[in-house]
Amino acid sequence: MSTEKTTPPSPETEKIGVYVCHCGSNIAGIVDVQEVAEWAGERLKERGVVVARDYKFMCSSLGQELIEKDIQEKGLTRVVVAACSPHLHENTFRTACGRAGLNPYLCELVSIREQVSWVHTDKDAATTKSKAVVSGGVERVIHHEPLEPLVVPIHPTTLVVGGGIAGIQAALEIADAGFPVILVEREPSIGGHMAQFDKTFPTLDCSACILTPRMVSVGSHPNITLLTWSEVTRVDGYVGNFTVTIRKKPRYINTQLCTGCGICQEKCPKKIIDDVYEAGLSYRKAVYTPFPQAVPKYPVIDRENCIFFQKGTCRACEKFCPTNAIDFSQNEEYMTIEAGNIILATGYDLFDPRRVTQYGYGRLANVFTSLEFERLSNSAGPTNGNIVLRDGVTPPAAVGIIHCVGSRDRNYNNYCSVICCMQGLKFAHLVKERTGATVYNFYIDMRTAYKAYDEFYQRVLEEGTLFVRGKVAEVTDAARLPGEDGKLIIQVEDTLAGIQRRIPVDMVILSSGLEPRHDAKQVAQLFGLSCSADGWYIEKHPKLDPVATMTEGIFIAGCVQGPKDIPSSVSQGAAAAARVLGRIQQEHIALEPIRATVDETKCSGCRICNNLCPFNAILFHADRNVSEVNPALCQGCGTCVAACPAGAISGTGFSNEQILAQIEGLLLLNLTPKYTLAAL
Repeated sequence: MSTEKTTPPSPETEKIGVYVCHCGSNIAGIVDVQEVAEWAGERLKERGVVVARDYKFMCSSLGQELIEKDIQEKGLTRVVVAACSPHLHENTFRTACGRAGLNPYLCELVSIREQVSWVHTDKDAATTKSKAVVSGGVERVIHHEPLEPLVVPIHPTTLVVGGGIAGIQAALEIADAGFPVILVEREPSIGGHMAQFDKTFPTLDCSACILTPRMVSVGSHPNITLLTWSEVTRVDGYVGNFTVTIRKKPRYINTQLCTGCGICQEKCPKKIIDDVYEAGLSYRKAVYTPFPQAVPKYPVIDRENCIFFQKGTCRACEKFCPTNAIDFSQNEEYMTIEAGNIILATGYDLFDPRRVTQYGYGRLANVFTSLEFERLSNSAGPTNGNIVLRDGVTPPAAVGIIHCVGSRDRNYNNYCSVICCMQGLKFAHLVKERTGATVYNFYIDMRTAYKAYDEFYQRVLEEGTLFVRGKVAEVTDAARLPGEDGKLIIQVEDTLAGIQRRIPVDMVILSSGLEPRHDAKQVAQLFGLSCSADGWYIEKHPKLDPVATMTEGIFIAGCVQGPKDIPSSVSQGAAAAARVLGRIQQEHIALEPIRATVDETKCSGCRICNNLCPFNAILFHADRNVSEVNPALCQGCGTCVAACPAGAISGTGFSNEQILAQIEGLLLLNLTPKYTLAAL
């Protein structure tokens, strides 16, 4: 990955250019940028600096041209740019150096925005610190070596994990472009949460009407291999060459023979409460398809509740199946697939409102979750779309909808769940439309930011929904005033009116927030990703790269990254697919050459590094009793370098010489005595 070493680098043999960025006022507002540049040109001349400049926006095309011109005209051999975080613009300046004929890895970017101007208020102190940071960068860049990227081929197959709307969109985009996709879903059918909804805001489209065609396209697409009732159990390899192990759970249905006629479900005598698709409001059989439009159409047998697996009797489904498709002898299967890129779209879990005990869910009969109401209002739901109380008969005369349950609350989740306001407005419209009931929406702040959202809010206002601004304190059935008997009473402070109110209603709907899936951290470890403090997967950059992750070749889409609505999930699914297609069409990818290497003459074979590597990039050769780093898997994190007790591992781009030289420069020990820290 690097060229052959010649003589050790020294300031006498190098020509270094220093470029200090104003970043508008981001840096220049607290750092005297011109003074820093002049200081570097004068005081670091003996360390090889031949030119030092400041510029308003160094990352602009004009700023980059300034660097390129100096490299070509002054013969610069090293470049130091003092600007923002390397995470943001290191590649920008490396590319500029490359265009001018200088090896990109002979460029060092030091941060005087995040590490100086943004964390200081004293201009003199910030300017002094910036000089030290530049000095450290100059000393470090002297020890840089020219490196070459590691080029690896890209396997054309993409693995999409999660069959909700984001995963469906991603899979179809890639498959329609002519490349193979393997879509893995842990449930019996694709569709995700969207398959449970009745209407979608703000246009009130039928959810099934817009989702089902997409599901059918996935199920019949020649470029998509659909693996439902399956889970990923192991991920090996690296970008372009992942090896993934998938566990296929037994359906106990021979899908080659099954026609999806439904006779097995009709004849099955065992009923179980459907806690997944019907949110506990209805029953399903031990052999079932989750919903009528399920893709694939084949049912599964719930082993835990099947009478045959419990007692060895029954077999009614087998007896009545006209095609002999029931197969109780099926076992788990494991399959290994090769994939070049992976898209994770595993979705979210709904916040459990039982945790907010004062709202009475699970204790008060007519308190419903948002998902329960979705099923109530769905024409294919347990009540055929009739909005009724728990008795299944009585329509409510007054309904209270509580926003932000479990969201924007320091006791549970600090973040906004994005969909709650619009979901609550949609519920208000549906209740009004189908029952004519009086509807109260209890909200903290109304957030209707996207296209046609605020118009929908105005529509619901015009329909007569009553809005109460204030966080609900309690939902109780304890009557205190006339007219409260047999009602649910919502206790709330109306912050607009400045009064406490007790509002009696028949039904309460809790607009629950979104949370990361219960196994999000385990899945993140499986794929080598990181989670935020809230549990959502961390993207490579929150603004400029929201679908990539720090693990090359693995992308995220939909609510795995954070709460979002259906349009945003679809957009992100398509964006992730576009990134993958770009990789596939290139056929090869150049990997960052910042990698760890093992000096076999120093390695004792202790294997400490093998167990610590988060990317499983270190192999142990028992025959030679040494470890070896796979450069394609290594991400250059440095964990093994720090952990090796023998000092046998070094990190390219982060050698001991580079780090110690940078420290010496930061402490200004590289300057002649007359240029000590006191002289600054």
